[in-house]
Amino acid sequence: MADTMKWVMNHMPKTEDKNLPIMSVEEVKKARTFHQSFPQYKETPLTKLPKMAAYFGLGSLFVKDESYRFGLNAFKVLGGSYSMAKYIAKETGKDVSELPYDVLTSDKLHDEFGTATFFTATDGNHGRGVAWAANKLRQNAVVHMPKGTTQTRLENIRKLGAKVDILDLNYDDCVRQAAKEASETPRGVIVQDTAWDGYEEIPSWIMQGYGTMAMEAAQQLNEQGIDRPTHVFVQAGVGSLAGAVVGFFSNLYKDNPPVFVVVEAEAAACLYKGAAAGDGKPRIVDGDMQTIMAGLACGEPNTISWDILKNHVKMFVAAPDWVAAQGMRMLGAPIKGDPAITSGESGAAPFGALSVLMTSDDCADVRKELGLDETANVLVFSTEGDTDPQRYKNIVWKGLDK
Repeated sequence: MADTMKWVMNHMPKTEDKNLPIMSVEEVKKARTFHQSFPQYKETPLTKLPKMAAYFGLGSLFVKDESYRFGLNAFKVLGGSYSMAKYIAKETGKDVSELPYDVLTSDKLHDEFGTATFFTATDGNHGRGVAWAANKLRQNAVVHMPKGTTQTRLENIRKLGAKVDILDLNYDDCVRQAAKEASETPRGVIVQDTAWDGYEEIPSWIMQGYGTMAMEAAQQLNEQGIDRPTHVFVQAGVGSLAGAVVGFFSNLYKDNPPVFVVVEAEAAACLYKGAAAGDGKPRIVDGDMQTIMAGLACGEPNTISWDILKNHVKMFVAAPDWVAAQGMRMLGAPIKGDPAITSGESGAAPFGALSVLMTSDDCADVRKELGLDETANVLVFSTEGDTDPQRYKNIVWKGLDK
C-alpha cells in the first residue's frame, strides 16, 4: 500500500449548468418506464450495511448492487439499450414512449426500421450491454476492446452475437476506431458513453438510461425511511455514469443536494487532474493506463458530464488499485450481521475510497470537511459484480491485487 489515495476539493469556477436538464426527473422517468417494459427488468437491490455504518461512524450506509442487472452482472446495459431505442425512435419519427420492449422487438417495427450496425468501444461492461441490446432488438453490433482486456470479457460479448476483437490500442483510441468504422459503414451508428464536440446526442441518451439506477436508489431509500442521502459516492471512467448520478440527484434534491464524491482509478484520473488544475478545463490522461479497474481505465472526459460534475461535485478521488481491492474484500466479507456483496474491481472503487476516508487517521480533516459523521446517510454505487470471475477470485481469495 505504498501508493496513497489522493483527493482534491472542487474549487473550479461554476458555469451556467446548461447540461443539467439532460438529467431532469422527467427525462429519467421516461428512461425508467422504458426499462420497466423489458421482461428481464427488476429493481436491483439497495443493500443496507448497518454494522459497517457503525464501524465507520456513519448514520447509515447503503450500497446499490448492480450485479443483478438484467442478468448481465453490471449496470451498463441501461445506457446502451435506452440510447438504441431513442435512436430507432428518432429514425422512425416516434417518441421513445411509443416503443416499449414488445413494440421495439416486433416484426412490424423491424420491417419499418430495418437493421443498423451499432459500433462501440468498451473495457467490457458497456460493450456487453450494447451487444445484449442489439441481440434483443435484432440489430448488429461491432465491439472493439483495448489491449489488456481479458478473454473472459471478450467471450461474454461474443456469446451475444456481436463481432468483437481486442485491438493493440488503449480505450480512447478504440473509441476513435469505432467512430471511424461507423462513419464508413452504411447505417453505421457509434454508441459510445462518452461525448466530444459534435457527438453529444447519443451520449446524453446513454446518461439518461443510467438514470434508471439512480431513480431506483432514491425510491428504495425512501422505502427504508431515508428522505435523501446526505452523501453519494460514485465511480468515474469518462464520467458518464458519475454525471448521470450527480445530475439526477442534483435535480431531484434541488434545494438540498447531497455531497458528491467521485472516485477514479489513479492510472486514468482525468477528472481528478482537471479538478486539481482548478481552471475548469478538462484534462486528458493517455498511455496504457494499467489498472485492475478496467471499466474506469478511460483518460478523456465526457464533455457533457464534465460540465455537470464541475458544478456539483464536492471532491474528486484518485484511487490506487489497492483501494478497489480493499473495497472488494470488505464488501465480500463484511462485518457479521451485514449481507455480503459481490463487487468487481470497478464496482468496489467508491466503497474502497469510503473505507479509507473513514478509517485512516490521515483523513480526519477531510472527513470533517465532508460531514462524514454519525448524522450522514451515505449511498454508494457498486456498478458491477464479478464480471471477470478469475480476476475476482485472484483479488478476493488470493489477495493478489491484480
